[in-house]
Amino acid sequence: MKVNMKCFATLVDVGSCNFDDGTDYTLKEGQTVEDLIKASGLLKEDVKIAFVNSKKVGFDAVLSEGDRIAFAPATGGM
Repeated sequence: MKVNMKCFATLVDVGSCNFDDGTDYTLKEGQTVEDLIKASGLLKEDVKIAFVNSKKVGFDAVLSEGDRIAFAPATGGM
């Protein structure tokens, strides 16, 4: 299944997690937000908040075809 991942602030990396249009990833059915973090090369401890289709979720949220995932790092006061 294909999902699209977007990163904010210090998590942005042009090769693995673009901000503008996001970055497409192919995962297996049943994989989670945490699996996507690992597949992208991000460190789980660097991700403070995860969103799937604009809703805040936990790292154990199961992803589906076409999901749009966004990650934000801890920033000022978080």
